[in-house]
Formats: sequence, structure tokens, C-alpha cells
Amino acid sequence: MQKVITDELDALLEALPPHIVEPLQQLGRRDKLLEVVMDLGRLPEARYIDQEVALSQREVTQEDLDYVSSHIGAFSDDNRAGIERTLHRISAIRNREGKIVGLTCRVGRAVYGTIRIIEDLIRTGKSLLLLGRPGVGKTTMLREVARVLADEMKKRVIIVDTSNEIAGDGDIPHPAIGHARRMQVPTPRMQHAVMIEAVENHMPEVIVIDEIGTELEAVAARTIAERGVQLVGTAHGNTLENLMMNPTLCDLIGGIQTVTLGDEEARRRGTQKSVLERKAPPTFSMLVEIQSWEKVALHSDVAVVVDAILRGQASPAEVRSLDEKGEVKVEEKANHVLAPPSWEAAPRKAPPPDGKLRRLYPFGISRSRLLDVVRDMQLPAEVVDSLREADVLITSKNYYRKRPPSLRAAESSGVPVYVLRSNTQTQLEQCLSELYGIESSPHAVTSALQEAEEAIREVMTHEGAVELAPQNAYVRRLQHRLAERYHVTSQSTGREPYRRVRIFKG
Repeated sequence: MQKVITDELDALLEALPPHIVEPLQQLGRRDKLLEVVMDLGRLPEARYIDQEVALSQREVTQEDLDYVSSHIGAFSDDNRAGIERTLHRISAIRNREGKIVGLTCRVGRAVYGTIRIIEDLIRTGKSLLLLGRPGVGKTTMLREVARVLADEMKKRVIIVDTSNEIAGDGDIPHPAIGHARRMQVPTPRMQHAVMIEAVENHMPEVIVIDEIGTELEAVAARTIAERGVQLVGTAHGNTLENLMMNPTLCDLIGGIQTVTLGDEEARRRGTQKSVLERKAPPTFSMLVEIQSWEKVALHSDVAVVVDAILRGQASPAEVRSLDEKGEVKVEEKANHVLAPPSWEAAPRKAPPPDGKLRRLYPFGISRSRLLDVVRDMQLPAEVVDSLREADVLITSKNYYRKRPPSLRAAESSGVPVYVLRSNTQTQLEQCLSELYGIESSPHAVTSALQEAEEAIREVMTHEGAVELAPQNAYVRRLQHRLAERYHVTSQSTGREPYRRVRIFKG
């Protein structure tokens, strides 16, 4: 199907004050308008895809805000309102007394034909989770999924519509959802209860849910999947890696637990005795990372992918895109690598001579994570795409053992190779600290984290708290992250230079 967009923009313009509507109409570019922002005492703004434009030299008054409020639906507990039979969303900012002092009027558009790129997945009957950054089109795609399943596949579809974003405001749902039925949620805190109610009362074959964001909602999603109902939903996070690191939502992909191996099994695997493993079957058997309306990365078997990632193995994600003719193209395989937390020091080559800027080439290492670490540590570094540009190559122990041509070429050309035991943020921070000669030696960091890991095991087994040895701020931050990963509480106590981390059950 060719992509068709409807926006009912005139309905939104009718809800805005006339002195704001007139310049909007003069600007044109209706198809590029994202939202209109009105803050008390400031100039009203129109936000387009590529720019922001002041709509008037007259500041927004309380009368302007009241005018909009009187022309739209009622605000719910999450400070969102809509316009009946449209997909527009108006969000309020309130002062301490609860009075509205700002409004964000977002244009809602129904886009037909957006799921061609993943339509074969929808038709399998398996549960599917959509991830992506805010504004990338998750809800738009979810709406179209509901329509296709209800109209074209003739399935009984129930939409759990928390903020009326999927099916619009008012009692009559927007026609963009086709024959799918919609259940509105009285307050966001009750979303999980309405999800269960939908299954128990209305015998759906498919449930569609937007923004799964709490532990109760994750549990409700698992309950739905276990009853044999196809679940299609969205969750916070850009990638599968984000979901695995989110203790609240990782149950959606099976959950992660710490397992202690026997000595023989640990030697056989070549790992530490404490490893991470998937706890249960995933709630969603398939996962799609939405990069844009025309490009996605998909994992067709989440269980296999998560298991591979936890073992530190590369897991291919199929990248699909739509060409100019609307045909689906498989462009490449993108490797996702996320090893379990392990901080045993690995042998490394000597660091390069001191210099201001170092060009880092990640091989089998998450590029995005390396960029995040470089930015967080404020290092003079550039992450490059080829060995020819590199001053340093960073790889994982798993890749180094295989001795691929790129590593052999780096060593033969004199490019230093840093080998990490695992592809984690902590190992990258440790590596770059050594490379740039800052704060702590790798041995000291390793010892501090091993001490924290032992303390975590103790508080997980017994009641009480354990205080660690004093460390600098950098090492304490790593210890806090380790505690967070194992779902225990940590806090810093004492004064420098004796400030230390205390670990206990929260």
C-alpha cells in the first residue's frame, strides 16, 4: 500500500487563538508542522521538522491558555488532552497550584501503509515489541498494525489506549484503527489492570498496547502472552541492549538473573563462576528497533538473541529499509554484542605514546557505547570507521581469540590493540582510563569491583549491609553501577579521602 497521511489539522487550528492561527496559515508547510508551543509570558512557537518559528510578537497570556483549554477535551491525570475524533495531543504544564502555565499542542497524523516493512512479522501471529526514540513513529506504526490485523486479517483486536494517542480523544475511536476496538484507561496507573480486563472480558485474539513502562505493566504483558493472545506493543528504549539493562522492563525479553556455575562448568565456558542467564521465555518473541519510518532492525527470535548476547557472542539483527518504489530491501546484518558483566583484567598491549587526540577503532565492540563513554569521560578521542584511520584498536577477548584479518593487520602495522574481557561500559571506562593515564590503574579498578561483587553476593544472601574500602569518585561510580545491575541498593558515605560505598538491600 502506498503511504497516505491524514492529519485533520483544521480541527487543531480551531482550538488555537486567532492571533496564533493567522501566522500559521501564512507560513503554510502544514505537512511539516510537529507542534505549537504556548508558554505563559513567552512568544508562541511553531515547531517544524527542520526549524522553530515565533508566531507572534505578542506574549502568551492566561486568556490564550484558557481559550485552548475550553476548545479541547478534559485533561487526564497525565496532563494530556485531545480533540474529539482526531489524533492531536495537547499536554499541559502546571504551576505548584495546579494552574496551567504552558501547553504543547502536538499534531497527530494517521499514516496508512507504514507497516509494509514489517507486515510479514505481524501476520505470523507472534507477539511483537516495537522500540525507538521518541517521535520516530512507534505509535503511528502501532495504530496501523491494529488496523491491518482487524480489517485485513479479520482478527478480534483490542487496543488499550492509555492517553488516547492510538485512537484519539472522545468516545468514538478514530477511523485509523479500522474495526479494532478500543478500551480507554481512566488513569495511567491503571493501565496494567485494563490490560488484564481486556483479556478476561472481551476474548481478544490480539491486544495492542502503547508505552509499556512499569513493572506491573510488564507482568500484565506476560500474563497476556501466557494466555495465548498475540501482543503488539511499544516500550521505552531504542535498542534491545537498552531493554536488557532496564531492570523494570527486562522481563519483556525473558528477564536476567545471576547464576553461579560450578568450577568445571566455569572452566568449560571460559567464564567467571557468576554469569548472567535468561530467566524465562520472553514475553515478546520478536522485537523491532525502529530507526525511521523507512528503516528498521529486527530480531525474529528474541530468546536466541538474548542468550547469545549474554554469552558475549555477536547476534545479527536484520536491517530492512524501503526503497523509492516501496519495496522492502534487506540491507545488511548489524551485530549487537553485549557481554555479561565480568571485570577480570585481560592482557593488553602497551598504551600508545601520549597525545592530545586518539582515533579509536572498535572491532566487535559496541560503537554507540564507546561513543557514550568517550563523551561521559570528556576524552579527546574520535571513534573512526576503519583501521586505516585508527591510532588504537579496541576489541573483545572473544574476537581476539579468533585472530581475524583486521586484528592481524593492526598488529603487523604497529597499531596498539586493547583487548577487553567483555563489551561493557565498565570495561571500556577501565580501558580508556589506562589509555589516557587517568584516575585509577586497571588493577586497582578490578580489585575494587571484585570487592563490590563479593559484597553484593553477601547482602543478597544475608541481611545487613557491607561497607567497601574507600575509593575515588570514578571507582565509586563503577561500584554503584554494579550494585544497580544486581538490583541492590548502594550509597556513598564518609568524607574524602575516606569516602566509600555502602551496599545493602533496599
